[in-house]
Amino acid sequence: MKLKYELLVVDIDGTLVNARGGISEADKTAIAGAQAAGVKVALSTGRVIEASRGVIAELGLNGVHIFFDGALVYDLSRRETVHMQPINSATLQSGVAFARANDVYLELYAIDRYFVEEITWADKIHREFFGLRSTLADFDDIIGQQTIIKCELMVHNDLEEAKARLFMEHFNGRLHGSEARTPAYPEMKFINVVDPGVSKGAALDRLAEHFGIGLDRVMAIGDGTNDLPLLARAGLKVAMGNARDELKAVADHITLGVEESGVAAAIERYLI
Repeated sequence: MKLKYELLVVDIDGTLVNARGGISEADKTAIAGAQAAGVKVALSTGRVIEASRGVIAELGLNGVHIFFDGALVYDLSRRETVHMQPINSATLQSGVAFARANDVYLELYAIDRYFVEEITWADKIHREFFGLRSTLADFDDIIGQQTIIKCELMVHNDLEEAKARLFMEHFNGRLHGSEARTPAYPEMKFINVVDPGVSKGAALDRLAEHFGIGLDRVMAIGDGTNDLPLLARAGLKVAMGNARDELKAVADHITLGVEESGVAAAIERYLI
């Protein structure tokens, strides 16, 4: 009866990755058990591919996953794009101009690298925690030459919060922003900025279609507001114990927190 669900989709930060930046042994064992039982396991994250490789390797999940908050569904084994929805170049150009005019720190992400126009404190976080190295460039040279899948705003004080809000309000309807956090940096907000048609839920549609699995056979686990569209599409919606209240409100089940191996508890309850 527990094998009703054929696809398990799991968020990374705050769901699998804890405040120490690690994944519990219980979670690793449970995910391996789900795979051994025939369940397909995919990650769904706002992270880019390179920032996810360590987690993917640790869990032995070199398959198809959702990256960039849903803007990319990518098969790592075949090195093939299943689905991609980049930012429109004209909108991107407007976004860069607005960011410059209003002193908003902005990062541009292609499939395999990210670009900045200045090196700030954010560079150290990306390098030390996510394993990413920035490419310093003039954004005017990037637009039209690189396919930009997402932008990112970094917030860790009230001024940056105000600037990020100003940016998103200006591009309301033209860009979509979703907040992501990691327990390793509780004071930080990473705002993923993507095409307005992008969401983890829309990406789940593509992922399930790719596998030939009905959405009613999908179990999804998350903790943040960017996981709301993901859980909305899934047959079984699981919120972490440390999840935002909005996510808990729509969940079928609330599991333990990330520090208590909530993913393992949910897998053991419903899959193995």
